[in-house]
Amino acid sequence: MSSTLPASFHPDDSFTVEAANGGLVHSASAEHGERFERKLWKVRDGVWCMVGNGLSNQTFVEGPGGLIAIDTGECNEEMRFALTAVAAETDSPVVAVIYTHFHYVGGTQAVTDMVGDVPIWSHSGVVGNRQRNSSEVGPVARSGLVHQFGITLPAEGPDALVNVGLGLSFRNAEHAPFTEGFLYPTDTFDTPTTASIAGLIVEMTPAPSDADDSITIWFPELSVCINNIVWPVLFNVFPIRGEEYRDPGGLLVGLDHIATLGAEHLVGAHGPPISGTNTVLNEVLRSRDAIQFMWDQTVRGINKGLTLGELTEAVQLPDLYADSYLQTQFYGVVEHHVRQIHAGLRGWFDGDEATLFPVPPVERATKLVDGFGGAQAVRNKIAEATESNDIRWAIEMATWLIRLESAGDDDRAQLADLLRVVARRTTAANIRNWCLVRARHLDGTADTDRFHAHRFSLAQVEQAPLSDVLATVRVMLNPMMCGDVDQQLTIEVGDDRAGLHVRRGVAVPTAGSHDGLELSTSTALWAALMANKTGLTAILAAPETEVSNRDSVSEFLSWFEHRSFHQ
Repeated sequence: MSSTLPASFHPDDSFTVEAANGGLVHSASAEHGERFERKLWKVRDGVWCMVGNGLSNQTFVEGPGGLIAIDTGECNEEMRFALTAVAAETDSPVVAVIYTHFHYVGGTQAVTDMVGDVPIWSHSGVVGNRQRNSSEVGPVARSGLVHQFGITLPAEGPDALVNVGLGLSFRNAEHAPFTEGFLYPTDTFDTPTTASIAGLIVEMTPAPSDADDSITIWFPELSVCINNIVWPVLFNVFPIRGEEYRDPGGLLVGLDHIATLGAEHLVGAHGPPISGTNTVLNEVLRSRDAIQFMWDQTVRGINKGLTLGELTEAVQLPDLYADSYLQTQFYGVVEHHVRQIHAGLRGWFDGDEATLFPVPPVERATKLVDGFGGAQAVRNKIAEATESNDIRWAIEMATWLIRLESAGDDDRAQLADLLRVVARRTTAANIRNWCLVRARHLDGTADTDRFHAHRFSLAQVEQAPLSDVLATVRVMLNPMMCGDVDQQLTIEVGDDRAGLHVRRGVAVPTAGSHDGLELSTSTALWAALMANKTGLTAILAAPETEVSNRDSVSEFLSWFEHRSFHQ
């Protein structure tokens, strides 16, 4: 096994260039972004793929009965652009929609606005996954997206967004105001399914990828495969934004399935299509083998008793995979994928004695700084490490200083500068964007704390069952505020009724009870409260509201960390 550090970022600035918008970036990453020039690709007769319109592709397959639209992007505006582009190629109307997975399905209403209702096919897990990502883990999911896709980065200057690895940006600014147009699927499945859609035979096979509801779509009559596993980058086993474990074993099954099809054309959820039977097979197998390499060698290292630090040093993708951009670290990095595989297989503990019962972070930082001779001595060491391009060590020492109570703006700015060094030296867009967003937070340029709170939209609260909203509210409980109380609150909104039972430091969702406190209000007021459009005091005083005990209900809701409950 290798004994060198992983190539997650270059050791110096020799590959750093200035992009057209002024962004400092690794030259290979800048060149990779050119693959996402907005273009409607003609894959073959009757098949078109819109690349570069947003983060994902929109693909259109023409059958005797009309067009099948596959994935609809992030919003109605994005999908309308794609529909307009394909209308210049064919007069056929869209007669069906297929979702490859739950990520890029926000523009479906643009289809129905144009042609009326159409069947929508998808895996049965799509709806649940969309709801989950906007509920309990909404804040961390939103913060993760902001960091990974550089959503707060400027359009110009050294920190400018250059690309996001799978596209030029998370959303195309031209598509503002990004109108949500997700529509529920009408036809769902969770096993391999064959259907006749638009007069074509369509084989849809579950193929877990970056989502457990991903499918591979095969058009045998056209020799076209549409998938969400072969990406225009090394597949992201670990997304830096954080998500559930993406099992490489499942990925290999899906890739092996694609390899058996003998497809002449391979179209992905991201990036340009690939054509030529031999080319397609070669790229599929290379992508497959890169994933197996990471999996097998991580397992090999685990079985040898290596710790996480030792694993990431040992398991590196061989140079032979650098021949194709589809296996290059343009999105995430191998050392993070290795850590994720370990966590998925073995959990967080890696056998390192120091991690069994670690000292709390602030206390550890204090002891380390004291041991090095004080804060100024650490700053001197950071300067030495930076000068010698020992950036990993410099960053680690810089994190000690910002965790001290005495940390100042200069210490935070120093860490921010070091993160910018990594950003301009890595080929991985996820890493560049994360480092720059965090750097701008640290130096005060663009604070990201606002993303760490639950946000509800008026439409979301108005449309969701009350029980679903309260299931999210339950994770906002601060047990230090409520102590050892045993109290229930039942809420009625229109004809909907649900409640929370606070006991022993948890808030248990209920169907409502006549024992305890009661609050009844209108749908409009409830939505305004949850969307932080008005405060609790105003709601309780409104004529539409009935409350059993105003002070007690106010106190009950004050135990939850939702801004409007404290207004």
